[in-house]
Amino acid sequence: MERAKEVLELIHSDVCGPFSEVARGGYSYFITFTDDYSRFGYVYLMKYKHESFKKFKEFKAEVEKQKGKSIKTLRSDRGGEYMSTKFGDFLKEHDIVSQFTPPGTPQLNGVSERRNCTLLDMVRSMMSYIHLPISMWGYALQTACYLLNRISSKSVSTTPYEIWNGRIPSPKNVKIWGCHAFIKKQKTDKLETRSEKCRDDPSTYEEAISDIDSFKWLEAMKSEIDSMSENQVWDLVDPLEGIVPIGNKWVFKRKISADGKVETYKARLVAKGYHQRQGVDYEETFSPVNMLKSIRIMLAIVVHYDYEV
Repeated sequence: MERAKEVLELIHSDVCGPFSEVARGGYSYFITFTDDYSRFGYVYLMKYKHESFKKFKEFKAEVEKQKGKSIKTLRSDRGGEYMSTKFGDFLKEHDIVSQFTPPGTPQLNGVSERRNCTLLDMVRSMMSYIHLPISMWGYALQTACYLLNRISSKSVSTTPYEIWNGRIPSPKNVKIWGCHAFIKKQKTDKLETRSEKCRDDPSTYEEAISDIDSFKWLEAMKSEIDSMSENQVWDLVDPLEGIVPIGNKWVFKRKISADGKVETYKARLVAKGYHQRQGVDYEETFSPVNMLKSIRIMLAIVVHYDYEV
């Protein structure tokens, strides 16, 4: 199929989702818009599939304002989000030709399909590299799109960014994924550093001992063990036959003071109770619960008969 001869002559679009893990912000889908001529792409996170029309209008308003041109053709599959009456009427109103691929032929919408596959491959690689929670995939996706627009491609002679913007992309804003960030301090003395390193609480023992404040965490862990020993928290017993004891883990937390400084380092040794299975590790459990109405009735009786509590 013949390539477009200028930007915005042909836009490829596709919706991907829903994902089993909802991203931060409640997003379960994303939609991509890729310019055929430059291969420059946009990605928008969505909570619901029907937001596709709204995102296209946002995309159209932005790119047409930037380029001083109008979108001529939109190519997509026959997903319901593109086949709605509102979407079709909007395209006709703005003289945009809609091209739909035949059912069951994703290869005819290959630009969008490959774009989605590439983005998701990058997201998986980025997430596994720094062991982020899966719910952070939305941020990784936006970063992947940013990078993909600034690297060379077989489809174009230079980079999508250079064709789209007419200038070479600057690497000064590109950071290594997962690198440490620094935040500017609001109030500093003349000789004090102007920024400080953003620090997350360690999630494992290995992270704690490799942290810049490892000696603080070791002191906190020693304090926790000493406290448990002093209060006789545990009793050493032989494990039951055929029963595997549950494990334990360290939980680390920095306590921040009102002025934003680290006040104390806390470490707690907890049992992995969530590994227990009902009927195997424990039977039915009960917890006494008092209703507020019952307490009020009892107090009313005490007051009425002048009882002592």
